Amino acid sequence: MAPIPKDATLYLRVLENMEEAVIAIDRHGTVVLHNPAAQSCTGLSEKQVLGSNYLNLFQKQEKLLGLIDTALEKNRSLFNHEEMLLARPNGDPLPVRASLSPNFDQQGQPDGVILMLRDLTQVRELQEAIHRAETLSMLGTLAAGLAHEIKNPLGGIRGAAQLLGMELPAESPLKEYTSVMTREVDRVNDLIEELLDLARPPSPRQGEVNISRMLSDIVLLQRESHRPRQVDFQLQLDPSIPAIRADEKLLVRLFLNLIKNAAEAVESGGQVLIRSRIGSRFLYNRPGEKPVPLVLIEVKDNGPGISRDQMENLFTPFYTTKDRGTGLGLTICQKIVSDHGGFLKVESEPGQGTVFTVSLPMRLPIKNQDH
Repeated sequence: MAPIPKDATLYLRVLENMEEAVIAIDRHGTVVLHNPAAQSCTGLSEKQVLGSNYLNLFQKQEKLLGLIDTALEKNRSLFNHEEMLLARPNGDPLPVRASLSPNFDQQGQPDGVILMLRDLTQVRELQEAIHRAETLSMLGTLAAGLAHEIKNPLGGIRGAAQLLGMELPAESPLKEYTSVMTREVDRVNDLIEELLDLARPPSPRQGEVNISRMLSDIVLLQRESHRPRQVDFQLQLDPSIPAIRADEKLLVRLFLNLIKNAAEAVESGGQVLIRSRIGSRFLYNRPGEKPVPLVLIEVKDNGPGISRDQMENLFTPFYTTKDRGTGLGLTICQKIVSDHGGFLKVESEPGQGTVFTVSLPMRLPIKNQDH
């Protein structure tokens, strides 16, 4: 393959900053270019790859090797519409989509192929978020339809139980049963209210929210609450994150739930880390507004982790691993994040702890947008 001209610094800079992995293979099958995104994608450094044969780079990747072979042999572009898993020396296989283009030298002669790999991890996460949002929408519609039919009879049952309790003598053992009836009716009513939270539209009362101050306040209270168990709360907050436009009441509910869950998951003396930063890979693009970066807030614990089976059901309404709980906490967290145009991601391995990552658009308060 012809050497890159010295005056082609612009092209090199473009290659270095591309999100897609770009791997150039000459007509002899030797890898001659491996951009930074390709290093991240394959898990191999430029030094490990350059000068080696592509057969060694993609061992046991029959589908990908077949595409490269065809592109080299026929000198034509190929695009694989199907997702494939790219094996890596360290870490889980990466979901990617591949495309290949012939490369020609300055005389217009075939001189190898250019392989481009696109990481589909974020696409998968977006698809999962959309699926969860659709589930929430259906559940909310069902809850709104049933709430009226259920709450009215509950009110009658509660009133009847209270009247019965008032009629019974103070020493009657039956008074205990009326108390249980009243308490259980209240519990069912609380559950219905939580379901209705899923059906209600996003709160329009969005104002200025200082993420760092809000998280510090939540941790201050949780630190006191879990002091008997000596849970170690660590804050690593980015001071450069400005106040964002959001509903503070809903965000407090969101992060209080996540931080409280993390603290309850660890053993005595365990650690919960809350970290914030500005994401650099993706922008939030809303019609009529300029694209903005995302604020990422991670809540990480060193607890026992979550099994694969539990992970699959984690956001399923009414699914819970706690002895006492409705199984709607994370479902409501998901709705709060979605209502703010963000994403909620969870990563966990048994024995390795759990990380919940909330991504929120860094939309400035109205009064600050012109600054």
